[in-house]
Amino acid sequence: MRADIFCRVVDNYGDIGVCWRLARRLRQGRGWRIRLWVDDLRAFARLQPEVDPHAERQQLLGIDIIRWGEHPDLTPGDVVIEAFACDPPAGFVQAMRQRQPPPAWINLEYLSAEDWVESCHGLPSQRPDGLVKHFFFPGFTPATGGLIREPGLTAARDAFQASRPAQADFLRGLGVARAHPDSRTLTLFCYPQAPYRELAAALGDAPTLLLVPQGVAPGLEDAAGAALQVARVPFVSQPDFDRLLWCADINFVRGEDSFVRAAWAARPLVWQIYPQEENVHLEKLQAWLARYPAPAPARALFSLWNEPRPGADWHATLLAALRGPSWEAWRQAARDWDAGFAARPDLGDTLADFCAELTKTR
Repeated sequence: MRADIFCRVVDNYGDIGVCWRLARRLRQGRGWRIRLWVDDLRAFARLQPEVDPHAERQQLLGIDIIRWGEHPDLTPGDVVIEAFACDPPAGFVQAMRQRQPPPAWINLEYLSAEDWVESCHGLPSQRPDGLVKHFFFPGFTPATGGLIREPGLTAARDAFQASRPAQADFLRGLGVARAHPDSRTLTLFCYPQAPYRELAAALGDAPTLLLVPQGVAPGLEDAAGAALQVARVPFVSQPDFDRLLWCADINFVRGEDSFVRAAWAARPLVWQIYPQEENVHLEKLQAWLARYPAPAPARALFSLWNEPRPGADWHATLLAALRGPSWEAWRQAARDWDAGFAARPDLGDTLADFCAELTKTR
């Protein structure tokens, strides 16, 4: 199967993060020949340093990477995937109309736990020009497309998490050495409006290593103290980002791609969902929390992180979530959540099978 994946980088790294994972998943897992079209190669190069941000065309890991634009010499493949309704170039759509049979056209939608996603997943949309676009929704139930999860992830993660020397070597490679040998470890990847200063101030009750990517949560170093160690880490490739999450006892993450990868760490996570007007994002957050078996103190922390309140008692909220029976229940919930998805088909396989059926019926 030959496929074109189109990606416009809108939200920093989340869009290209999802598309790059999907391209690798379809290439390595199903043997598809992939062309990945990207409009912002500089952002791509932050996640994958081997990418040349100045090249019009290049190949990496068996995937053709093309700078977004008109390339009249390229014929559409069997499948065209537009990520998040990004609309391929007009000339390419014209070539899709001329191809016989036309390619299977997929709009890969944003992730949501809301109930309506199940009824819309897989639906066709007939265009006036005769082409048909199908909506494909990632999601948390078998009635959706699932989530990207490559084979072998569980074994690799479990081996890494079982080896303290491997974790220490990895962190040293990022320039991090623990100030306290037995400190708890947190990662923090958040949007600018997150109450990260309040979080840091409340973490001083026990030795803590807080790992923060460069450029995120500016000024956080001012909160470091005798118990709190703030360590800046560089932006890393996706496999190393997974390892960073695997090192932590709890991960504070943002957006879609980082959220899913934190779930696969099988450790407690706190998700900052992308803010939207009229607090629509909070409805999406509650829809996910209705499916995630976190204990009540963890849910209180989720709420405070996404909707901070003046005068909130951050220390008490953290203490309730990160200690005692609630913490053990949260850790078990994270393991159970991960194991449940590991037993299901992932988005790469469900998408490939869906496209195979579409191409059979044309």
